[in-house]
Amino acid sequence: MATRQDKIRTQPFAQFAPAGRTAAQIFAVNERMNQMLIEHLDPAAWKAKPPGKTRSIVAIFTHMHNVRTKWVRLTAPHLKVPRQLTRAHCTPKQARAGLAESGARCTEMLAEALGGEGRIKEFCRDGWAKAWPVGPEMLCYMLAHEAHHRGQVCMLAHQMGFPLPQELGYGIWNWEKLWKECGATGGPAALHKEARQGAGRTAM
Repeated sequence: MATRQDKIRTQPFAQFAPAGRTAAQIFAVNERMNQMLIEHLDPAAWKAKPPGKTRSIVAIFTHMHNVRTKWVRLTAPHLKVPRQLTRAHCTPKQARAGLAESGARCTEMLAEALGGEGRIKEFCRDGWAKAWPVGPEMLCYMLAHEAHHRGQVCMLAHQMGFPLPQELGYGIWNWEKLWKECGATGGPAALHKEARQGAGRTAM
């Protein structure tokens, strides 16, 4: 079962514009998928050595968390940067707690960046990479990175003899349920309707 720590609640972002709140809620749903994946993994798969030079599952999840801490540190240094995880000693419980914390910081960062706050001007992916002006590309990049690694985990678990249950496959695509679990009410359409109404009032 998911704990309160595992779920990122997005109600605190009510002061931000719809685009920022939507981005925060989308990333919260993305993080809920990570939590569900670890929850359903066979414990024996966590540190099992894959064939070749492929990262282990624990290494993939610690990498995801540590990359998030870099995004926050470089893009929104005014937010509290979570501690990094060490794959050699990281347990599934520690990974879930770490990802929940870094996920919460990323939702804050996205809400500010895309919600009209103005404090965050650029998205810095890495010290060597050119910074981007904040925009939907920022969210797309973050989601693509995490979806890529979730796919790796699912594939590795299957290849190493630890297939994931069907309920996980169905669960991570039930966005309406995940959206509500993360504290959103009304689903994606509600924020779009609010944005259209706001635009209409501005035009009057």
